[in-house]
Amino acid sequence: MRKSRTTSWRAYRPEALEALRPAGGAACRVLGLDPGSRRTGYGIITIAAGGCVHVAHGCIDVSGLEFAVRLRKIFEAVQALMEAHRPDEVAIERVFVSRNADSALKLGQARGAALAAVSVGTPTFEYAPRAVKLAVVGFGDAVKPQVGHMIGQLLGIDARIPADAADALAVALCHSQSRRLALLAHAAAGARR
Repeated sequence: MRKSRTTSWRAYRPEALEALRPAGGAACRVLGLDPGSRRTGYGIITIAAGGCVHVAHGCIDVSGLEFAVRLRKIFEAVQALMEAHRPDEVAIERVFVSRNADSALKLGQARGAALAAVSVGTPTFEYAPRAVKLAVVGFGDAVKPQVGHMIGQLLGIDARIPADAADALAVALCHSQSRRLALLAHAAAGARR
């Protein structure tokens, strides 16, 4: 059985989120990305005073194409999402390194293609897969059906959500929680002064 790292939240550094604008009632749109070399999931939410609201989700399916063409299609699709939805911030899942170096390399290249499409100046944040699962499900080793179920519950989506899109929405929700925590810490630090 694989031993999981248990320090995900112990290593949390709220100062890394200092670039965030104060919420002040203004809504913030977040694009969550779950990169993959065959299917890249995306999820868009709006963070408002009343909570998170689902905007859109889906998958960029590039399976069956040559690898270089896949990367170009991922780049173009994420670029189109940036233009259509104009997110204020982007949250992306970190690459999960497995024993297969070739798979990890391809995943890293797909992730790079997605990040290259993000508009210059758009704040981008990374989250480990375990941290995302902890934030959404409350269990760092949660399986995909658990993540999908919680996304449906948290965002009020009745329809079945594809696994890659659910993972992308989970990344966006994880960012919304980290963002809220950083803003609360900032407000508490200001109150102490």
